[in-house]
Amino acid sequence: MDIQSTRFGPLEIADDAVIEFPDGLIGLPGTRYALVTQSENASFFWLHSVDDPSIALPVTQPWLFFSTYEVQVSDDDAKRLGLESSEQADIFCVVRAAKDLKDFTVNLRGPIVVHAGRRRGCHIINTAGDFDVRQPLFAQVELAQAPPVSAAVPVAATGV
Repeated sequence: MDIQSTRFGPLEIADDAVIEFPDGLIGLPGTRYALVTQSENASFFWLHSVDDPSIALPVTQPWLFFSTYEVQVSDDDAKRLGLESSEQADIFCVVRAAKDLKDFTVNLRGPIVVHAGRRRGCHIINTAGDFDVRQPLFAQVELAQAPPVSAAVPVAATGV
């Protein structure tokens, strides 16, 4: 399918790259999203709505920046996604960008969990620790030190 992104222009999204969020994402419309990125070596993705071309959230995998981060997925959420093991899950956290890198934050309290094989996701409240909704992103790792993300979920578009 083709979408006309207000951020990136025309995007071609393969059907097998669409992630379904049956309960939606907290505070956002729509239930279908896809991952897009600037390059294969990027540390960030955009979780782009397929239903609303004006919605795209910057996300990253938390372990790139916080090596001791933990996520606890409830039994209900795991069942809803069809997760039988942690290896089936991709975890993403929403990034809040700012003018200065020192002001970037990441939501470690509310990660997005995606069953990579089923391309089904949900937004959860993490109860594994005392994680912040606006944790400074570059508190432990500088941007130049962050490795590229490597999600099992198919990336819909590269080069945006």
